[in-house]
Amino acid sequence: MKNFFTSMLGALAALVLFSVFGFLLFIGFLAAMASLGGSMEKSAPTVERGAYLVFDLSANISDAPPPVDFGPFGGGGETLQLRTITRALHAAAHDDRIAGVYITGELSPAAFGSGYAALKEVRGALADFKAAGKPIAAYLTHATTRSYYLASIAGELALDPYGMIIMPGLASEPMFYAGTFEKFGIGVQVTRVGKYKSAVEPFIRRDMSPENREEVQKLLNDIWGGLLGDIAPGRDLTPEKIQATVDAEGLIRAEAAKAGGLIDRIAYRDEVYDTLKALTGRAGTKEAFKQIALTDYAKQAKDVADGPRRKDKGSSSSGSGRGRIAIVYAEGEIVDGEGETGEVGGSKFSRELRKLRQDENVKAVVLRINSPGGSATASEVIGREVRLTKKVKPVVVSMGSYAASGGYWIAAYGDRIFAESTTITGSIGVFGLQFDVKKLANDFGVTFDSVKTGKFADALTISRPKTPEELAVLQRMVDWIYGEFIGKVAEARGLTREGVEAIAQGRVWSGADALQNGLVDEIGGLDDAIAFAAEKAGLGGNYRVTEYPRQKELLEAIQELLEHAAPRAVRAQGVAAEIARRIEGELKTLRALNDPQGIYARLPYSLQIR
Repeated sequence: MKNFFTSMLGALAALVLFSVFGFLLFIGFLAAMASLGGSMEKSAPTVERGAYLVFDLSANISDAPPPVDFGPFGGGGETLQLRTITRALHAAAHDDRIAGVYITGELSPAAFGSGYAALKEVRGALADFKAAGKPIAAYLTHATTRSYYLASIAGELALDPYGMIIMPGLASEPMFYAGTFEKFGIGVQVTRVGKYKSAVEPFIRRDMSPENREEVQKLLNDIWGGLLGDIAPGRDLTPEKIQATVDAEGLIRAEAAKAGGLIDRIAYRDEVYDTLKALTGRAGTKEAFKQIALTDYAKQAKDVADGPRRKDKGSSSSGSGRGRIAIVYAEGEIVDGEGETGEVGGSKFSRELRKLRQDENVKAVVLRINSPGGSATASEVIGREVRLTKKVKPVVVSMGSYAASGGYWIAAYGDRIFAESTTITGSIGVFGLQFDVKKLANDFGVTFDSVKTGKFADALTISRPKTPEELAVLQRMVDWIYGEFIGKVAEARGLTREGVEAIAQGRVWSGADALQNGLVDEIGGLDDAIAFAAEKAGLGGNYRVTEYPRQKELLEAIQELLEHAAPRAVRAQGVAAEIARRIEGELKTLRALNDPQGIYARLPYSLQIR
């Protein structure tokens, strides 16, 4: 028996050593290949005359560039940056080699990516491509609302005979934990300002409050109405006609989609390929149709997207200045400190802004926000740098799919604020959450005692509920932060405090409503914000765009991987995996609650629209 255990332990040790050696060997191989990236780039795909640009939607569309530049490996296949898409489409519209665009695949939204505001910008770029006189073809199998919204602009839209359009309408289904906390003996006490500030509801209720239901219903109606308003003209339909098909079918199968005018033809993929082969001069051959992937084209296409292109200003503007326009991406939860990947750390982000403010070569800053907010303290740290930067150079704000609560806090002082009609913004309100585990601990026989030198010395403990006096202290802090928020918005937007209070109260607004109530200046996308920044800085068309935070080189990312190596779970599929991901997302939000004062300016936790 002793020999058996000795042999087994020896085998396990050898297996571990072999695994570690294999992992290091693999990392070394990647590093070596990365160093050869320059020579590998020479073999990049060529663009044949008459080729179609293939826009594969099978990704998550993010505002910020992927954190790692994989160089010749391509990489980041699960993520496409918004500007990569729009710049490629704008370049292709004026490239004689590109004959058309072919859209296929199904979007995979993650975190704050692939929101309806970002998709509206992509659809706008597709519309510009189509307006240049070039065709767009699309092929769908099981298309969600997001994918169909993009593909619906195609002049030739085909659906698989066994496919469907999954477009039953928009819904938001928040999760509530009050029953769970009660069952396990976790106490929750709330301090907040604003009757619509529903971010605390999941912790203290079992359903939506009337106020929350009212604002979410209005928001969904605005976004849904905007989607139908965009889709209808391209399909030669009315929004009412589309709604009738949606309500009659729910899950719209191919025949119903064809009868309702949502698609042009029902076809198998090979039939679509045959059509594309004929259009690109390869009919009857065994070769694939002439094509180039959008991601490959974007790497080699001339960037024509950085010049002013605002429709109301023409294709250029006066000015002969030189310099850079910096796009700074605030994408994710706003947290105190440095923050992790996918978060906006107050310290880290403000430091980036400070460098740009002091850089004389940077003539203007475009702040692109795709955030539901978060820490009030971190929001003000960033807001302070925005105000300081504005004193020395233009700061123009471009709102993505979300720019609410703390996200609006950092946007308010922009020289001009652009938003899409489907942007989710506003939510000017503040809340605090206090948890206690007294009952939970007592059930396991754990008790607490304390010694203190001041009345409020242990006020922030989680060992017991807060006393009325302690809650009053916290409420005063929340009231003060809310007053500061109101005052800053009033000052920045040229509104009265009373006017801001009327549209605040934690209420969420669509970009269209925000334009009406004075929270934003103009409906437009990131390109519009860049063009305005160039005009305000007197640059005309003579500038280049740089993006922050910068992408990490592959070798740099590998080094971090070695330092913080941890196994990554394979992205599972199915109902159980979806539930697990949703719970994981909620827990991640809870982990982001790191404000030193426990006070937050954030959207409702579960305001996810599907």
